[in-house]
Amino acid sequence: MQNISSIAYKNEFVKSFPGDESGEKQPRQTPGVLYSRVSPTPVSGPTLLAWSDALSAELGILKPATQEDIAVLAGNGLAPSMQPYAACYAGHQFGNWAGQLGDGRAITLGEHEVSPGNSWELQLKGAGPTPYSRRADGRAVLRSSVREYLMSEAMHYLRVPTTRALSLVRTGDQVLRDMFYNGNAAHEPGAIVLRTAPSFLRFGNFELLAARKELDNLRQLTDWTMARYFPHLQGGRDEKLLAWFEEVVERTARLMVEWLRVGFVHGVMNTDNMSVLGLTIDYGPFSFLDDYDPAFTPNTTDLPGRRYAFGQQHAIGYWNLGCLASALAPLLPDTEKLVATLETYRESFYRHYYAMMGNKLGLDEVRDTDKAFIKQFEETLATLKPDMTIFYQLLMTLPPHPADAQAVLDHFSESFYQTPNHEGATALFRLMTRYDARRQENICTPAEALQLMQESNPRFILRNYLLHQAIEELERGEDQLFRQLQEAIKTPYTTDADAFFAKRPEWASQKAGCSMLSCSS
Repeated sequence: MQNISSIAYKNEFVKSFPGDESGEKQPRQTPGVLYSRVSPTPVSGPTLLAWSDALSAELGILKPATQEDIAVLAGNGLAPSMQPYAACYAGHQFGNWAGQLGDGRAITLGEHEVSPGNSWELQLKGAGPTPYSRRADGRAVLRSSVREYLMSEAMHYLRVPTTRALSLVRTGDQVLRDMFYNGNAAHEPGAIVLRTAPSFLRFGNFELLAARKELDNLRQLTDWTMARYFPHLQGGRDEKLLAWFEEVVERTARLMVEWLRVGFVHGVMNTDNMSVLGLTIDYGPFSFLDDYDPAFTPNTTDLPGRRYAFGQQHAIGYWNLGCLASALAPLLPDTEKLVATLETYRESFYRHYYAMMGNKLGLDEVRDTDKAFIKQFEETLATLKPDMTIFYQLLMTLPPHPADAQAVLDHFSESFYQTPNHEGATALFRLMTRYDARRQENICTPAEALQLMQESNPRFILRNYLLHQAIEELERGEDQLFRQLQEAIKTPYTTDADAFFAKRPEWASQKAGCSMLSCSS
C-alpha cells in the first residue's frame, strides 16, 4: 500500500503521442495533438468527504492521512512523477457532429501500475479549466460529484462494467451553475471526484483524428490501443483491427444488456461518452427506472425527442458503433468486412439480452417459444408501469398456480404507482398464468431458478430521489444519508438495505433533481 502522493506514476499516453506541451489553459482548437498538458487549478479549502476503501485496497493506495495527500485529490498538489493532461476528442452529440470536444473539466494525473499489465488511469473531474473547457469553468458542483461518486461505485457492485470513483473532495469554493439552463443561475458548493479506469479512451478519440484526416495519428492510436488493452488479438494489422472492432461491438452489446437488466438510463449516450473498453462512462443526468417506461429519459436536454430513452439505448449503441466504424474505415483497404463486423451487433445483443431475461425470469434456458413470451412480458410491464425493481422482487415469490386476477393484483400491489384497471389486471393475470406454466417446465429446481433470479434482479437501486435527499443533507452539513447510501450500494442483491426498499414517493415525481435532470447535473 502506498500514499497517493508517493506512487511512481507512469505516463504512457503522454510518452506515446504528440501533445500540446505549452500548459496554456486558453480554450482553443488543437489540431495535430491527442492531448494538452495542463495542471489542475488549486482550490481554497479542500476537505475529504468520501473515500472508497474497497477500491483503494484493489489499487494498493492508502487512505489519505495528510494534507499533502488530500491536496493531490483536490488538484492542489501533484506527485513528482505525475504529468497531468487533458485528452482531445470529438463526438456526435444527440446525433449531430459536434467537432472537437475534449476533457473540459477532467484532468488525467497519470497511470498507476497496480501489477504488471494492470494499470489504472487516475483522473480528477472538476479540477479547473483546460484548453477544451470552451466557455465553461472546468469545475464540478457537489451535486454532480456526489452523483458520480456514488453511482459509479453502485454500478460496480451491481456487476455492470463501469469506471470507478476513489475519492470525493469538497473544494471550499462556490461554483455558478444554471441547473436547468433556464436563466436561473445560482452558486453551489464545489467538489472534485477522483475517478479511475484502465482507460478513458472513447469512440470520440478516434472520430476526431479521422475527421481531421490525421491518419498517421489515427493508425498509431489504434495500434497502441490494441497492443495495450487487447494484447490477445492475433494476425496482421488489418485482421487485428477488425478483430478489435468486433470485440468493441461485443462489449458494447453486453453493456447495453446490463443497463437493461438493472433498469439504468445513461441520459447522454453521445459518442464522446462511449468507452472502447465497454465501460459505463461519464455520469451526468442518469437515472434508474422507477416505473417501467421504455420511453423514459432523465435528461431535460433529451426532450422531446427522447433519443436516449431507456428503450432506445441498445439501438443508440449500434448507431454509435457505426460512427466508430466510419472513423476506422480510412485504415482499411475496403469497408465490406468492417460493415459485416458492425452488423454482428444485433445478433450479439439479442443473444445476451435473451439470456439475461431468462435469468431475470428464472428460466432454465430461453427456448424459441420463450422469445414471444418475453416480448409480451415487457409490453405488459410497459402498459402497467409498475416499479421495475420491486416488481421483479415480487415475481420471485409469486405462488404457483395463481387463482385469479385479484390474487395476482394483490401480490404485486406494492409495485404499482397506479392500480391497474380491469383490463390491465386481466392482462397481468394472463401473463402470470403463462409464466407459471412455463416455469413448471423448468428442468432446474425451483431453488436453482430462484437463485438465478436473485443474482440477476437487484433489490436495492440508487434512486434519484435518494441521491437528491443525500445531496440536500450534505449541503446543510449533514452526512447521515450519504453514509447510509455508501454502505447500501455494496450489497444490492440482499435484504441489507431494505430500509430503502420502496417506490419513489409521490413528492419526488416532479421535484427538480429527483426525476428530470440536465447535462449540468
